[in-house]
Amino acid sequence: MIGLAIGWRLAAAGCPVTVLERGEAGHGASWAAAGMLAAGIEAEPGEAPLYALNRLSQELWPDFAAELEAASGVAVGYRREGTLSVALTRDDAAQLRFHYDFRRSLGIALEWLSGAEARRREPHLHPGVAAAVFSPADHQVDNRRLVAALRRAYLAAGGALVEHCEVAALDIVGERATGVRVDGEHRAADVVILAAGAWSGAVEGLPLAARPPVRPVKGQMLALRMNAAAPLLEHVLWTPRVYLVPRRDGRLIVGGTVEERGFDTSLTAGGVFALLEGAWRAVPGIEELAIDEMWVGFRPGSRDDAPILGPSGVEGLVLATGHHRHGILLTAATAKLVSEYVLGGAVDPAIRPFAIDRFAVTAKEEA
Repeated sequence: MIGLAIGWRLAAAGCPVTVLERGEAGHGASWAAAGMLAAGIEAEPGEAPLYALNRLSQELWPDFAAELEAASGVAVGYRREGTLSVALTRDDAAQLRFHYDFRRSLGIALEWLSGAEARRREPHLHPGVAAAVFSPADHQVDNRRLVAALRRAYLAAGGALVEHCEVAALDIVGERATGVRVDGEHRAADVVILAAGAWSGAVEGLPLAARPPVRPVKGQMLALRMNAAAPLLEHVLWTPRVYLVPRRDGRLIVGGTVEERGFDTSLTAGGVFALLEGAWRAVPGIEELAIDEMWVGFRPGSRDDAPILGPSGVEGLVLATGHHRHGILLTAATAKLVSEYVLGGAVDPAIRPFAIDRFAVTAKEEA
């Protein structure tokens, strides 16, 4: 998603761009995601710069979606019903109230609901739901349709896409990146943009200071099949254990576990059980639904779970990785700000806090 979006912006600006993809474009974390655009409901203490970037990207999304649909002819499933975060017990409600007060202090528009009020909005919630918070500005997009739209728009803008083509190494001459090595051959480039998600740190030839500290954070997810004409849910729903994202076609996405398991692709009994139990506790009616699909994805997590954007310290090498759970949300802002940096050379203040040099180890720390 990130690579295609940046490529689309650069190709549309007249740059010759080639995206090199180790598998099928957009079929990694982008394909596995749920498509939530949740800057408000996910704001956490201690993440002020990340919230500011998330909020910026959320504000860009309506125009970004409309422009992308016009360029591609593909509807991306952008939905504005808003997001509900529910508390199922009194303890859940106390925690929800803490986050509600904190997020309101940031100026986020939220509405506190009683259990009865929450059930009026979503009648299939558990009868004992204690409370809920409604976030009208937290929307969703169908990430798989978004992949298709970005691919088509990028190619229509003149971009080149080479799939099933793994980059073996970054080529550096002197102190400048001059291209990449693929199948033993040098592919020259004026600028190399590293947007390889959870695999970003594995590219050979990266100097240590420019190697993004990104790891795979495993997530197991599943989709249930609702009646599209009478869905169980209309809003994105956050529960104490899982989130549920309804699609117009009747799919109900349930996610997602957070596991430090490396690139382990296995679906586990414990993971699937946790997803189904967490969803059932909030929406008991899911027990009647068929399981449509189950899968595993790898979020690209940095050391501080914030993205790594902009200059790398190596001339000609730009970073756009480490988005962790905010990759879909941050697609709009990353495409805009990274492409503007490539075209103009100026680092926007919004991405300055996310430079890789925040991970630099000083000589004193090494000692």
